[in-house]
Amino acid sequence: MRSLQRTWPFHIMLLPAIIFLIVFSYIPMGGIVMAFQNYKPWLGITGSEWVGLDNFRFLFQREDSLQVVWNTLIIAVLKMFFNLLVPFVFAILLNEIRKVGLQRSIQTLVYLPHFLSWVILGGILIDLLATDGFMNRILGSIGIQPIFFLGDNNWFRFTVIVSDIWKEFGYNTIVFLAALAGINPSLYEASEMDGASRWRQTLHITVPSLIPMVVVVGTLALGNVLNAGFDQIFNLYNPLVYQKGDIIDTFVYRTALINGEMGFATAIGLFKSVISMILILISYRLAYKWAGYRIF
Repeated sequence: MRSLQRTWPFHIMLLPAIIFLIVFSYIPMGGIVMAFQNYKPWLGITGSEWVGLDNFRFLFQREDSLQVVWNTLIIAVLKMFFNLLVPFVFAILLNEIRKVGLQRSIQTLVYLPHFLSWVILGGILIDLLATDGFMNRILGSIGIQPIFFLGDNNWFRFTVIVSDIWKEFGYNTIVFLAALAGINPSLYEASEMDGASRWRQTLHITVPSLIPMVVVVGTLALGNVLNAGFDQIFNLYNPLVYQKGDIIDTFVYRTALINGEMGFATAIGLFKSVISMILILISYRLAYKWAGYRIF
């Protein structure tokens, strides 16, 4: 009670966030029961037929749902890998710039795309990558046939991954720049006195100092292995690229809101949530084991 008397203002401050969490995150979890029903909106949860695990069996029997899971894994894993590699390399290169003004200008330019929504970027990319768009005009000027970037299954994944890297790598670089700022300058001074070049300093001091942060970021990203980016895919894809570009989130959207298969869509969403929770727990354990990082 004494502790509560001292800290009650902080509890009051947290109350709106707790209410928001309960209303929008915990109360809707009651809808999970639809995953075990042949849900009909006009009958409601209480009146819909109970089908047990049939929706989950259907998930593993339908070819399109299995293809969607495979698409999600491919896109998400490639995004995770390159969104770790590119910021890592870029942070090292940016750290080598000695002019502070130039360094900050470059940082600002590469951060900007992160703050633009995929609604805006999707419209820009659709215009740029159209068969008569700016990109294909450049390719045509050097004798290359127009490429249907957003309508060809063989090019759609490449386009999605590259555009996501371009949008996020600048913002993701912040973590590695913070880790670089924590390196003891005396290490560079000692190596310079021993005759080490900038390349040797980078290879033997900078890179090893960043490895723990790479481990933390990489392992924590495992929890998002089934999140391939709904906003991006939804604003860029079309029926021509469903085979290679459809992911779990967009498939659930179409299944539930367009096809009206509420129970099946809920089963897919529940399957994804359970797998993601397991991966998050594993990633936290790995981060603690390999890098000594823990949240709780």
